[in-house]
Amino acid sequence: MRRRVTGLVVLAAITTLASVGLAAPTSAMERPQAVSAATVTGPTVVAVGDISCQPGQAVTATTCQQAATALLAQSYAPSYVLALGDTQYETGSLYQYRHSYDTSWGLLKTITKPAPGNHEYGTPGASGYFTYFQDQQPGGAGYYAFDVGTWRIYALNSNCTIIDCDRQRRWLNRDMDSHPRTCSAIMMHHPRFSSGEHGNTAAVKRFWNVAYSHHADIALAGHDHDYERFRRMDPAGAAAADGLFSFVSGAGGRSLYAFGTPVPGSRFRANDSAGVLALTLGSTQFGFEYKTIDGTVIDSGVRSCR
Repeated sequence: MRRRVTGLVVLAAITTLASVGLAAPTSAMERPQAVSAATVTGPTVVAVGDISCQPGQAVTATTCQQAATALLAQSYAPSYVLALGDTQYETGSLYQYRHSYDTSWGLLKTITKPAPGNHEYGTPGASGYFTYFQDQQPGGAGYYAFDVGTWRIYALNSNCTIIDCDRQRRWLNRDMDSHPRTCSAIMMHHPRFSSGEHGNTAAVKRFWNVAYSHHADIALAGHDHDYERFRRMDPAGAAAADGLFSFVSGAGGRSLYAFGTPVPGSRFRANDSAGVLALTLGSTQFGFEYKTIDGTVIDSGVRSCR
């Protein structure tokens, strides 16, 4: 499906969240982009992680908003959902998936491309995750590649204390060698850079090294329960015109985290509402739009592929 990211009106069933005042002052950040993401034509994908509370946990203004974010994601009619890990709390058991995630984001299961987070491994071998998503990903080590329009996207397993990430790095390098693209992206649970509670993840630098050397454009992650956009940076964190343009999109519903000291390169941060990131993947550029569950677009823009 080819769509434009637009400021769609969210379904009336979505409850408006009141601000809890956790976001950094806008004056300390780059203002939301003036260029509309609707100027890019291509497939739409929705990217978000840290989604569903365990079954029976009560909904509050700032927790367990997975039903609202699912409706928001559905309103984009996306070609794919890029699920950025920790999709089911607390331990990612099959029972928890079937009785929480499936009752909300299960509506989008057939178009979901997931990556495992750390909470999925609360069940040995992440067996609940691999069983629930057995038709959406190849299983085993939990990493794979797929095409969306002219883009190639790499879903990676960033749980490097559990799986062999050096082997995964070699696979990533081979696949990028074999499938050159004008535009490409990597997605995983742990962010290379984040100003949130968990902060930067050194272990995934190996994936960034490969992606950077193959001129990838976007890095997507969750883990911190907030939204953050970074300028293009190299794997070491230096500003670079040919670097990766990265997002943390971890406000999928479970809860919200406070920010710490801003990481150099952070351009926009928000953590006062659950929301989803939508990307329009054009042949030579991409548009992005972050919308909260009250229907407000708080960050958007357009970038060219490198």
